[in-house]
Amino acid sequence: MINYKTIIESKTPEVEKAIEFFFSELKKIRTGKASPVLVEDLMVSYYGQMMPLKQTAAISCPEPRQIYIQPWDKSMINIISKAISESSLGVSPSVDQNGIRINLPSLTEEFRKNLTAQVGREKEGAREIIRKWRDEILKEIQNKFNDKEISEDDKFKAKDDIQEIVDKYNKKVDEIADNKTREIMEI
Repeated sequence: MINYKTIIESKTPEVEKAIEFFFSELKKIRTGKASPVLVEDLMVSYYGQMMPLKQTAAISCPEPRQIYIQPWDKSMINIISKAISESSLGVSPSVDQNGIRINLPSLTEEFRKNLTAQVGREKEGAREIIRKWRDEILKEIQNKFNDKEISEDDKFKAKDDIQEIVDKYNKKVDEIADNKTREIMEI
């Protein structure tokens, strides 16, 4: 007989990666403070190839509401500036001879609401992945039960254990989303 816990343990890294991805995606949502994370994955055309900004420039935050981007190749300044202008950040970069300065304006109430809605969409996406993970494991356990590789008692224990794990991950997703929402709503 197969131990149902090994099935759960073999699938757990998938949901862990989903939670990490969710957390990294939320970092990219703007709050009232400047952070290199806001722009580092912005794709720019670098000599005909699309690359993340972090591979083409140094990114720093000299002030709490300012991001400074210093391209390693000065000919990239206008290309990077255009990519920032066309991004979903909603900011206008100012260009100087050495780099690009982004001054983050205060968030309006409407923009804050849009950002919290975006957090909600990301949260629902993470919960969907958790549900899919749960359904895959339950299906695999049901198949093992049908093939007489898992007892009926283990099947029901597995369902309870899986629900505990799902509740734990959903709580984690809620906490991450709530923290991000608080950051956005801070004035």
